[in-house]
This record gives sequence, structure tokens and C-alpha cells, in this order.
Amino acid sequence: MTFCLIVDDSATIRKIARKSLEEFGLVCEEAEDGVYAYEFCQKKMPGMILLDWNMPRMNGLEFIEKLRGMENGDAPKVLFCTTESSMDHIMSAMKAGANEYIMKPFDQIILRTKLVQLDILEDVEA
Repeated sequence: MTFCLIVDDSATIRKIARKSLEEFGLVCEEAEDGVYAYEFCQKKMPGMILLDWNMPRMNGLEFIEKLRGMENGDAPKVLFCTTESSMDHIMSAMKAGANEYIMKPFDQIILRTKLVQLDILEDVEA
């Protein structure tokens, strides 16, 4: 069972994402910004991180750069989930260590597809 950390400053997005991820069988915890997420990862490294870009104190890009520098920080699959849609943002996220990228708003089908691509869920249609 994959342990997922949802990192987003929006309580609504965290709630929606958590509901979907838990329906997929993942165990979830939440962090409201990159600082809380980083502190969380120092205590327990998740298998997957659903990460927003625009957050106070430490944004998603800053967080992933710090995460990838941590011991075992290369282990989590990081799925950026953001409103930032420019190719520059996508390339910056991937260069910093993101494994995949989805746009808000997302639905359960898009989220499931990305989790299959990340080998977190099995493709039941295969």
C-alpha cells in the first residue's frame, strides 16, 4: 500500500485529492505548504507526493529541490498538480525532479491515469 503526502495550501484541493487517492487504496497525509511537507518527509518519507506549485513559505519547486537533496529524497514519485501550465513551468518541475505533471482542475480519471503511469496503481484495463 502506497503512502501519499498531499501538499497544497488549499484545504478543498487536499480534501478532493485525498478522497480520490483513498478510493484508489492509498494511505494519505496532508501538508499545507512546502515547509510542513519538508518537515514531514524528515520524519517519514512517503512513496508518492501530490504537489502544488503556488504555496506560501515554500513553493512546490523549492520543496522538490530540497526533497531531492535529502537522504532517500529520490525515492518518492512526485506528481505536480497545479494551475501553472506554461512549458517553462513544466520543464522546471521535471528538471527539479518531478515524475509527472497534471493541471488543475483534475478529475479522478486523469489522476488514476497518472498513477498508473507512475506504477503506483495497476492498469486494470491492460
